[in-house]
Amino acid sequence: MHILMTADTVGGVWTYTRELVTQLSRRGIKITLVSFGELPSAAQAEWIEELPEVSFHPTAFRLEWMQDAQSDLRHSTEFLQSVIGESKPDLLHFNQFYFGGVDWDIPRIVVAHSDVISWWVSVHGAEPPDSEWIRTYRANVMRGWRRADLAIAPTKWMLDRACAHYGDPQRKALVYNGRDPKLFSPHLTKEDYALSVGRLWDAGKQATLLLRDDLPLQTVLIGPEQSPEGAVASAQSSGHLSKLHMKGLQSEVQLRQLFARAAIYVATSRYEPFGLAPLEAGLSRCALVLNDIPSLREIWGDDAVYFEPNNPQSLVLTIQELASNPTRRSEYGDRALERARNFNSDKMAEEYLGHYRTLLSAEVAAA
Repeated sequence: MHILMTADTVGGVWTYTRELVTQLSRRGIKITLVSFGELPSAAQAEWIEELPEVSFHPTAFRLEWMQDAQSDLRHSTEFLQSVIGESKPDLLHFNQFYFGGVDWDIPRIVVAHSDVISWWVSVHGAEPPDSEWIRTYRANVMRGWRRADLAIAPTKWMLDRACAHYGDPQRKALVYNGRDPKLFSPHLTKEDYALSVGRLWDAGKQATLLLRDDLPLQTVLIGPEQSPEGAVASAQSSGHLSKLHMKGLQSEVQLRQLFARAAIYVATSRYEPFGLAPLEAGLSRCALVLNDIPSLREIWGDDAVYFEPNNPQSLVLTIQELASNPTRRSEYGDRALERARNFNSDKMAEEYLGHYRTLLSAEVAAA
């Protein structure tokens, strides 16, 4: 079996792609991988060198959610067509909506990792204001979502949101994301600090909930250190936010070490279609403190501790209660680890492989 898969290097889709492609390659599946958005760094792409059955075509074409992307989308489609003609895959797996709407002669899957409309509604409580860009974006996504032979999302919440905003696809399925548990260290001694990953300027990640003087324990925030109008640096220079430590972007090895030692992981997101960082924390046996939003409830059920949606006072109180009770904190760390192991890359790859086989069998039967 030969799969052509698209990806982008800008966010968590790249991690998802690495996990899935690695597992598929181990099963003898040939992969042609095409990336968009930004050219990957050497560190980002080094895993591909270990997979001889993967042919990689990196590009810097704009992604569908970016402003002024329409010309790049046309050119990227032409590029894809040339790669398809040369490589002759059996099936197309698109991690962007747009390509699902193009007339290909090969079965195609579209995966909804996130989208602008559901992000905007989650953050602002209403759909984005009308503009030429949002109309074009919506039309591109709707066409790709509806014309794909199979539409997939990583949570039921995301699948429902995509259907609500863009209509019902021809066929749909849920496949949870997964990570390789062997990459993480759940049995190291925990230290008395909380960890969170998020961009201060991203309203969806909502890391600004942590900008408080009353944090109950030392808290490390991983992500770009830029903040609106330098708010964090200004506050810390005047003696505030003494328990919040900004570490900036970290390598994967550094981040895994921080996960391994952190007693608590805090997810402040108000928009999280799946959430790879909480999963990585769970696989590291961190007790999870999560914003009480439907997608995180779907993944973690009763094996995490939740604070009231988007409520900074509730967040502080919830961290305090968990930090002051080592027995309960350890229990929730164990529960998070046990549940996280259900979301592994091996299981994810098997489910995708099942969908690939079903589509290819249907094509043969229709021929």
